[in-house]
Amino acid sequence: MSETQFDLIIIGSGPGGYTGAIRAAQLGLTTAIVEKDPTLGGTCLNVGCIPSKALLQSSENFVAAQHDFEEHGIDLKGVKLNLSQMMKRKEKIVSDLTGGVEYLMNKNKVTWLKGLGRLKSQNEVIVTDSKGKEQTYQAKNIMLATGSVPNELPFMKYDEKVIVSSTGALSLSKVPKTMALIGGGVIGLELGSVWSRLGAEVTCIEFSDSICAGMDKGMSKRMMTILKKQGIKFELKSKVTGAEVRKDGATVKYESLKDGSEHTLDAEVVLVAVGRKPFSEGLGLEDLGIEKNDRGSVVVDDHFRTKYPNIYAIGDLIPGPMLAHKAEEEGVAVAEIISGQAGHVNYLTVPSIIYTWPEFAGVGYTEEQLKEKGIAYNSGTFPFSPNGRAKALGTTEGQVKVLADKESDKLLGVHIVGPAAGDLIPEATVCMEFGGSAEDLARSFHAHPTLSEVVREAALNVSKRARQM
Repeated sequence: MSETQFDLIIIGSGPGGYTGAIRAAQLGLTTAIVEKDPTLGGTCLNVGCIPSKALLQSSENFVAAQHDFEEHGIDLKGVKLNLSQMMKRKEKIVSDLTGGVEYLMNKNKVTWLKGLGRLKSQNEVIVTDSKGKEQTYQAKNIMLATGSVPNELPFMKYDEKVIVSSTGALSLSKVPKTMALIGGGVIGLELGSVWSRLGAEVTCIEFSDSICAGMDKGMSKRMMTILKKQGIKFELKSKVTGAEVRKDGATVKYESLKDGSEHTLDAEVVLVAVGRKPFSEGLGLEDLGIEKNDRGSVVVDDHFRTKYPNIYAIGDLIPGPMLAHKAEEEGVAVAEIISGQAGHVNYLTVPSIIYTWPEFAGVGYTEEQLKEKGIAYNSGTFPFSPNGRAKALGTTEGQVKVLADKESDKLLGVHIVGPAAGDLIPEATVCMEFGGSAEDLARSFHAHPTLSEVVREAALNVSKRARQM
């Protein structure tokens, strides 16, 4: 093929896009990836998953040095925060990883088309570079993987100084004395935790009656209790109605949904974390008659195809959880479908993780979902407090909950609030992927002493056999 003809052109270089590109190249497809930003990796690597995890780790270390090391016999005096160095470390990690993605593109002979991509026809993509020059490329297949952007409240426009999105919250030049957090979901709780640990007084205003939307409610309440102990304040069932923005901060107005009373909250910085929306504008979808739903998501069939059988969409652009690993699996599936294989994604086993400390992870059904579906189940829980490894680490808060079918014992869901929950949840994911039972989980070896023993004990407790209660 010529330099302007490809088997597959992918618009967007986030985890779904670049992972799909690598798999397509492995399967022998000539592949190009379109990216408008100066670095590859999309939101996740540049202003999302990776920089937030870097700051979460740094802030955890800061708290440990201030409060926890003394108990271990490590005496530190005059611990100080060097925020600029913390930010430099974050930027270095981002640079290393985005550079790594570029290396992988080169290694797999994936062409990077630099610029903003949009559909011209069923088999054509126009790429506009930073100087406004346009180039048309031919493609047998096209994958749309443009991700998502933060939702913006109409009465609280982002200035990324006082009213900040997740992007702005990753690069504050100083620790605010006070922070208002609008939304108690993944992004808000993670970034709110960062700035709370570094010294900000954080208050979360949440519309619903619980935080961690979509996660198991009982475990969410446990998570909120822990976060309260860490100093984060919560105003649940509260609706933000406006804000008076000044150079030095803002006054947030909100209304209680319980009794209709009106309240205000003064804050130096307001982090608006009310979800994200698909980045579907400017792609040329309307010109080709590609359908979107009322939330802006591209409508696809069970094989990720739009109305055109050779134009696919994945990741945050289509319905479903907006998670990097979900997009990765969809990108791989599309590459395999194009190559004549049976690409498939099991959405029941997509894990969700909130990287607060302790972490909150879940996979499969929640208790609320099982009740709604009328599925009879047994539940087993076990706390981290008696676990030897958790005691040695000094992180004993939280528990594991295991849900299994009442008749067959098939594993239906696992939910963890506790240390390294994100690293513990994969064993439940694998067990569910292979149709395993709670007994399978309980009878498998779990090395001692490890945190994973808590998962085993919770699985044992489904049949009331936990040994350390």
